[in-house]
This record gives sequence, C-alpha cells and structure tokens, in this order.
Amino acid sequence: MIKCMLLKADKTCIYGAEELIDTWRANSDTHLWIDIDSHDKEQEKLLLQELGCHSLAIKDAQRDRHPPKIELFKNYIFMLYRGIYQPKGDLLFDHLQISMFVSTNILITSHTKDSMSLNSLFSAEGATFLGKSPITLALRIFHYSCGIYLQKLFEFEEKLEALEDKFQLGGDDKMMQEITLYQSRLTKLKRTFNYHSNIGAELKILVTDETTIINDAELHTVIDVHERIERLLSLSQMHYDICSDLINGYLSVTSHQLNATMRVLTVITAIFIPLGFLVGLYGMNFEYIPELKVTHGYFYLLGFMGFLASSLILLFKKKKWL
Repeated sequence: MIKCMLLKADKTCIYGAEELIDTWRANSDTHLWIDIDSHDKEQEKLLLQELGCHSLAIKDAQRDRHPPKIELFKNYIFMLYRGIYQPKGDLLFDHLQISMFVSTNILITSHTKDSMSLNSLFSAEGATFLGKSPITLALRIFHYSCGIYLQKLFEFEEKLEALEDKFQLGGDDKMMQEITLYQSRLTKLKRTFNYHSNIGAELKILVTDETTIINDAELHTVIDVHERIERLLSLSQMHYDICSDLINGYLSVTSHQLNATMRVLTVITAIFIPLGFLVGLYGMNFEYIPELKVTHGYFYLLGFMGFLASSLILLFKKKKWL
C-alpha cells in the first residue's frame, strides 16, 4: 500500500495515493511524503528508481534484515533504522526496519508492517514538520520511535528496582534465571542503540557538511534526537550493569554458602578419620593384638575416642571453623 501526504505552499495538506506524485512533480514549491507499506518489492523498486534513489540504497532498504545506517548521496540522505511494530512487556519488542529517503522536498519511508511512529505522525502534526522540511519530519519519526523505547525502559527500571529489593531479601534460582533473561534482552537493545547512536553522530556531521538537505536550521532537532539515543544507550547499559551486579552478587553468596557447607563437612570428616582409624585398627582379626585382653579395654578405647573427638571439636571452634 502506498499513501501520500502533499503539503502545498499555502500549507494546505492533501492526503492520497500515488496520484499525488504527479501533483508534486508539477509544483516545485510543494513537499511530499510517500509512505510505502507492505508493497510489492518489484513495484517498490521501480518507483524508487523513478524517484532517483540509488540502486544500492534500494537493495539495502529491501533486505529483510540490515544493521541501522545512514548514508549521504548526491540528492538525498538514506537512513535505515530499527523502529517498532509493537512493544511488549519486559523489554520485548517486535522490531520493524524502516528505510528513509530524504531530499529537499520529499520524504520516502518504506517498511513491511505498520509502524507506530509513522502512523502517529501521518497526521496534522506530521504535516507541520513536513512544512519545515522533509528532514525535520524524518528526524521526528526517529525521535518518536526513541520515545517508545525510552518509555519501556522507564517501566522496566521500576520493575528492576523491585526485583533488586526482593533479591536483597533472598535470591533463588528462579530470580537468577529471570535476571539472566533481562540481561540477554538488554544486550540486544544495546546493540541496536549503539547503531542508532552512530546515526545520530553522523547526522551532526551532516549539518555542517555541504549539503542543502540538512542545515543549521535542523541542528537543534538533530541534537535532540542524538541526546535521546545517547540516553537510551546509557540507560540500557546501566540496567545491564545492575543485572550483572545482581548475578555476581548471587554467585558470590552461593559460593560463600557452599564454602561454609564444605567447611562443616570437612570438620566432620577430620573428626571421624582418627576415630575410624582406631576402630579399624582394633577391628582386625589377629589373635595377638596388644591390649586385646585388657579387662576394661573397650571402655578405655571409647573414652580415648571421646577425648580425641572433643579435643578436635574444641580446636576447630577456637579456630572459628565451627
């Protein structure tokens, strides 16, 4: 499906389909937003080529999965980022690859599923941004997607704090498994935000570059987008570090408990080794064992074994092993 938003010089906004492309071509003072959603790839390729998009950029846009990137061509900026089809709980997102071709008077967006940011800005608010410039609208779409990520990270922060407090009272393997799962999801988000951070940094460079597509007028918007991306990256890193600390703390406590248990078992073993030696010595089936004929030898041996065990117990307590 292809839908278009045409903004005339008098700020009149017209919504329609492909027929608005001819109207835009006939009027150089108009701005056009073409949104391509789940369209046939071959027809999409022909349309993009007709609008002057480079074949390599089209190929990247139509790939099922491609790392976010930004690239400056002669007549437009190509930007590829990871938007959101549908957010879920606990740092789960249905990601959506969104391609943007931005020129001085046209913005082309391409995606395979509905986009929350695109749907939200395909309205009067989006027309306002388009009236300023297509790059302003593109940046606001990017900014909106980052806002959704930010909201979900804030929600997760509250859950992580509650989990951290609960963990201090006594962690278990179930909680450990949950924290490890969050850490894995945060790793994926960090990778995405790191790519987006590179896009933000490159946009700041393009502002000062010799291109008419983006200039000093958009500098504030570029900085705002870049700061939001950096905040996403720092928050995801902070949450990742907290999860790592909780995991390391749980492992340290578990290791300490294991060491304490092993120490008690070692002490018990150390007490019974000499006792077992004496029992084995006098349990041998030799006829002429010394002290074998002593009348009260059994009680003497039990007393000595008791004395030996008590002495070892006192020694271990003195060394604070018990």
